[in-house]
Amino acid sequence: MRSLRAVAVTAAVALLGAAVPYLTGTAAHAAGPVLRATVTQVSVWATGYGADVTVTNTGDAPATGWTVSFDLPAGSTVSSSWSAVRTQSGQRYTFTNVGWNGTVNPGASQTFGFNAAGLGTPVSCTVNGGSCAGGPATSASPSPSAPPSPSPSPSGPPPSSPPPGGPVVDVATAAQLSSALSTVSPGVTIRLAPGTYRGAFATTRAGTADARITLTGPRTAVLINDGPSGTGPSCPAPTAGWDSGYGLWLFDAPYWNLTGFTVAESKKGIVLDNSHHVTISSVYVHHTEDEGVHFRRSSADGIIRDSIVEYTGLVQPGYGEGVYLGSAGSNWACHGNSGGADRSDRVQVLNNRIGPYVAAEHIDVKEGTFDGVIRGNTFDGRGISGQNSADSWIDAKGIGYLIENNIGTFAAPGTFVNGYETHNPATTPSFLNGCGNVWRANSSNLGGVGQYAIRVTSTSKCAGNLNVVHASNTVTNATTGLTNIAVTP
Repeated sequence: MRSLRAVAVTAAVALLGAAVPYLTGTAAHAAGPVLRATVTQVSVWATGYGADVTVTNTGDAPATGWTVSFDLPAGSTVSSSWSAVRTQSGQRYTFTNVGWNGTVNPGASQTFGFNAAGLGTPVSCTVNGGSCAGGPATSASPSPSAPPSPSPSPSGPPPSSPPPGGPVVDVATAAQLSSALSTVSPGVTIRLAPGTYRGAFATTRAGTADARITLTGPRTAVLINDGPSGTGPSCPAPTAGWDSGYGLWLFDAPYWNLTGFTVAESKKGIVLDNSHHVTISSVYVHHTEDEGVHFRRSSADGIIRDSIVEYTGLVQPGYGEGVYLGSAGSNWACHGNSGGADRSDRVQVLNNRIGPYVAAEHIDVKEGTFDGVIRGNTFDGRGISGQNSADSWIDAKGIGYLIENNIGTFAAPGTFVNGYETHNPATTPSFLNGCGNVWRANSSNLGGVGQYAIRVTSTSKCAGNLNVVHASNTVTNATTGLTNIAVTP
C-alpha cells in the first residue's frame, strides 16, 4: 500500500513542476513594493489544465493590492477561478485580489488559481501594470501557444472566496492544521500554506448559516493520510486511537467552505458525515484507494463545483467512485440518520472534471436521496473498471435529479456498458428509487463500445414518477442508440 502511494506522490511532484516558462526573470531593486507573478500548471488533461498564480513581492515595502492580467490565445478560455475577482475583455483576463489576500509583504506571496479550457498558456502578463517578470509592462496582443481545441472541461462562475470579515488562521504544518480543525469557531478561515500535510485531518466543529467556516489553500497545499490504523467503531465516527485513512473528514460539521487545495494518497478523499450545507470548490482529489468525495449520513444541501477528481479506486476499484451521494440501503444501519435513511438530498455537482481513471461510477447517486442537480460536468471514462457493476458515468438510484449539460466520453482502457443508467433497489423505509430523474442537453460519446447514452432500467417501478429523457440529449459512437425509452421533446 505504501509503495503505491510513493509512486503517486512522485507523479504529483512531477506535475507540479511544470511552470509557464516565459514568466521567469529577475526584478530590479526599487524602493517600495515590487511585484512579480508566476503561473504554474498543477494539473493537465487532454482539453485543458489547472494553474496556480503566485504573486510575490521582491521589494522592500508591503503591497496593499494587486491586479494580474494576461491574454489566452484563441481557442482557450478561463473556465473557472478562485481566490480572486475575475473580469474578461475578449481574450484578456484580469484578476484582482479579494479582501483577505490583497496585502503582500516584502519577501512574501499570495496565490490564486484558475482552470483553462484549451491548452493555450498565458501571454502578455502584467501585474499592477508592469511585466509579471519584473520589467516594464508588455503589450496586450495575444500570440498563440497552442492550437485551438474543443473544451469539455469545467466551466461556470468562479467559486466564492473566503469571507473577508472573519479572522484568518494561517497554518503551515500538519500539527497546526490538526489544531486549527479541532478548535476553529464559526466565521474563521483556516488558510493553508503551500506544502504537504501528512496526518489524520478531521473536524467536528460546526459553522453556522451566517458564519461559515472556511478551509482554503492553493493547489500546492496537499493533504495526505497514510492510514488507516487502529480499530475503529462498528460505524465510522472519529474515535481516539483510530485513523480512518480519510484525507479530510467532516463529521457533524455543517456550513463549511473547502476551496482550492489538494487531497491525495488517502484511503478516501473528502468525506462528509452529517455535514450539511458544505461547499467544495476548486479542489483536486486524486490517487485514492476508494472513493474521491463522499456526501454521506444526510449531508444535504451541499455543493461540489469547479473541481477535479481522478485516479480513484486504486486498491478497491469497485468502490472507487468519483463523487458518491448518499449510502447504499444496506449501510443505512450506520448512515441512515434521517428516519432510517441517508438523506443526502439536494446536493449539486457542478462544472467538475471527473476522470480519467475513476475506477467506479463517476457519480454514484444512491437510493433514498432526492432532488440533486448534476450540471456542466466533464466525464472521462478511461479506466472505469466494471467491478461491482461500475460500468457507467452515472448510476442514478436517487429520485428527482436533474442531469443536464454534461459532456461524457469513453475510450480504452476500461469496461463500459452505458453512459447513464438507472436502477430501482428496494429499501426500508420504502422509496420509488431510481425514478423521476430528468436528462437534458447532455452530450455522450460512447467510444464505439457503449450501448445507450441513457438506459432506464424500469418504467413499471416508476409509475407516476417516470424518468424523462429530452430530445436535446445527443449521442455519438453508440452501439445501440440514445436511450431505450421514448424521448420527450
